[in-house]
Amino acid sequence: MLEILKAILFGIVEGITEWLPISSTGHMILLDEIVKLNVSEDFYSMFQVVIQLGAILAVVIIFWNKIWPFGKKGNRAPLSENGIGAWIKGDIFVLWFHILVSCVPAAIVGVLWDDLFEELFYNPTCVALALIVFGVAFIIVETKKHGHNAKINSVADITYTTAFLIGMFQLIAAIFPGTSRSGATIVGALIIGVARTVAAEYTFYLAIPVMLGASLLKIVKFGLSFTAMEAVILIVGMVVAFVVSMFVIKFLMDYIKKHDFKVFGWYRIVLGIIVLVCGFVGLI
Repeated sequence: MLEILKAILFGIVEGITEWLPISSTGHMILLDEIVKLNVSEDFYSMFQVVIQLGAILAVVIIFWNKIWPFGKKGNRAPLSENGIGAWIKGDIFVLWFHILVSCVPAAIVGVLWDDLFEELFYNPTCVALALIVFGVAFIIVETKKHGHNAKINSVADITYTTAFLIGMFQLIAAIFPGTSRSGATIVGALIIGVARTVAAEYTFYLAIPVMLGASLLKIVKFGLSFTAMEAVILIVGMVVAFVVSMFVIKFLMDYIKKHDFKVFGWYRIVLGIIVLVCGFVGLI
């Protein structure tokens, strides 16, 4: 029962931090310093990634009509007026091609050097520094962007070049835990002129193949030899992450219509400093 309660806590943290630009991986690493799951090191390495599948499902459900590329209803760009083409949503297929382009840099690096980066950078000190650096970046970017009109005001306006540049920013998060995948892509998108709401929405879409790919990679490396308790812990964590994500995604999309990301920048800086101090005095 205690391990299930811990899994619920991990699911709550994952559901909140996956979509807010404050680093879910960073928070999971820090939480592991405080609340240890009674599982093997290999299982936990897999768990902290695969738990994200619950969060992905929330994105799929909330944005289903915007990401499912088949169907006549609401088809604004059919491939043809009649036949099979009338069921294919051309604009959504283009969106997915853009998303795949954004995924290429992180996918290549993740497949080749995922274990190396995990060994080098998955520790509280690196997390703290990444939290602080990107916290400062959020504040600087939002300050400079204040009063300036965005060049890209809808997801449909994102080009292949823009998609690739966003993918390069996502690469930073793939290497350094604590950066935040959503944080890196949002900062990058803002820098190249994408509107705040569009940057957040595109980041949600981008999470689907990225997190699916990362989860499958971890499962393949770990195998399917779960104990009964490990299976329960993983399922509970994913379900809780899904439920929490449903609320957090809707909150964030409403929040950024009226506010900027500076508050998240300050949160990252304060948390990063706290982690560094705790590490210095030996608490973590």
